[in-house]
Amino acid sequence: MTTIDADGDIYEFPYIRPEKLGWVDSWKREIWNPDTRQFFGRTGKSWGGVLIFYVTFFGALAAMFAICMQGLFWVIDDKRPRYILDDSLIGSNPGLGFRPISYEASSGALIWYRAANESDYRHWTDQLDKFLEPYRMPQKLPGGGKNQQVCDFDRPPQEGMVCEVNVKKFQPCTREMGYGFNRSSPCIFIKLNKIYDWMPEFYEKNKLPEDMPDDLKTHILKTNPKEMNQVWVSCRGESPADRENIGPISYIPNQGFPGYYYPYKNVDGYLSPLIAVHLARPQLNTLINIECRAWAKNIAYLYSHGDREGSVHFEVMID
Repeated sequence: MTTIDADGDIYEFPYIRPEKLGWVDSWKREIWNPDTRQFFGRTGKSWGGVLIFYVTFFGALAAMFAICMQGLFWVIDDKRPRYILDDSLIGSNPGLGFRPISYEASSGALIWYRAANESDYRHWTDQLDKFLEPYRMPQKLPGGGKNQQVCDFDRPPQEGMVCEVNVKKFQPCTREMGYGFNRSSPCIFIKLNKIYDWMPEFYEKNKLPEDMPDDLKTHILKTNPKEMNQVWVSCRGESPADRENIGPISYIPNQGFPGYYYPYKNVDGYLSPLIAVHLARPQLNTLINIECRAWAKNIAYLYSHGDREGSVHFEVMID
């Protein structure tokens, strides 16, 4: 190896070939080089600079995230939604729901069982047991159910209180009586979906809608005037054949959701009111399509196989 200095003199130096290392020693030197005192190709000072950079970088990200989350929590109320009624995605037109309901998407809204087969009907009654557990055991609710009170039309809930729903008095639609499933006379529980701050507009006796079923009109006309503030419910077979096969229907405890349960304010311990639709003698070995509809001035009704409003559809078949 040669080099030339500033005066033009040429100097020669012997070339020293680097020591050839085996792959194990070469791998060890990649991890720690004792000559340069480098660990994975970096000195301690270099690794310290990398560590300080990433600690500062991720610390700044964490601080920004914490500030954003704190700002979000300041504007969000865990009890009241920011947008309600028509300003919300849910809207102001509540629908109906029913239980029990199949967990299998392929079954849709079908309730199908053999009354003589205990494992068949237990599949449905176990679902009802689970659904009704908060109603039977209010101590499991937030606040332990201590703010529940017995309400009536002349005794609405006090501030911070909610009305109880005593399903133990829903005979024959009780747990002890198997909800009627083992007697081929099942009880289907109907509830009005909760919408924050929604208040029903009630019908007067002299202003009932023309398309309201005659049996419901008769029931309303016989109702005590002070108990008129209810969201009424009617159920019937969807087709003439279904109406013939469905048999007698009774509504327990009443054919309406009392107005003192509304509006829903997301108060701890609140439970949606229920109506048990008791099918006393449905035709066996026959598929029965049933529609239940809610009635109030501000509940719009839309019947469509793809989209329903103000009603719910389910099917019952008992073998």
